[in-house]
Amino acid sequence: MAGIASANAQDTSATYVVSYIEVAPSSARNAASVLRALRDASRKEAGNTDFEILQRIGQSQQFAILEVWRDTKAQAGHAAAAGTAQSRDKLKPYLAAPIDERLHTGFVVGQSKVSGAGSVYVLTHVDLIGAKKDEGLAAIKQLSIDSAQDAGILRYDVLQQGSRPNHLTLVEMWRGKTALEKHEVAAHTRKFRELLLPMSGSLYDQRLYRAIN
Repeated sequence: MAGIASANAQDTSATYVVSYIEVAPSSARNAASVLRALRDASRKEAGNTDFEILQRIGQSQQFAILEVWRDTKAQAGHAAAAGTAQSRDKLKPYLAAPIDERLHTGFVVGQSKVSGAGSVYVLTHVDLIGAKKDEGLAAIKQLSIDSAQDAGILRYDVLQQGSRPNHLTLVEMWRGKTALEKHEVAAHTRKFRELLLPMSGSLYDQRLYRAIN
């Protein structure tokens, strides 16, 4: 499979939200049902361009929500909607910790391909030391350009938190684990990890997920 085309530019209009949700292990199935309903309703809202519910591989009690909204107004309207509040109320009894919701802008956003049954999502939180922010951003941008040409890549986006621009979320989607594993040992990935280590303010937090139907 050929790589994806990368925009390699900042997307200043769209608003991206990445939320991490952890529930009691015994409540994973019930929580997934609530999240599916939230996804289906949210996709019908004006201004929504993507809304995915992910479940962590190997830790089924952990979920992530990936949202893309046309602009900040559309996202704010969704956040304030009665249906969103009702969904959160339904989810509350199952939670093992508060929902960790992070608003982003698109630092580098590529053109995604359609996912398949075996697709693997990777969400990685990168925390750059303040003095190294610009150098780190340049390294991450180059990684996104190189990775967009890897076999089996379906999506590679770099999102930047609005309130903390030295905090980023890498959103990857791969055709399967084999494609991901090849990417992990590719020369450009290894080079990036070497460059990043002295610029990183925290552990390289990488988590694997699958989309729930």
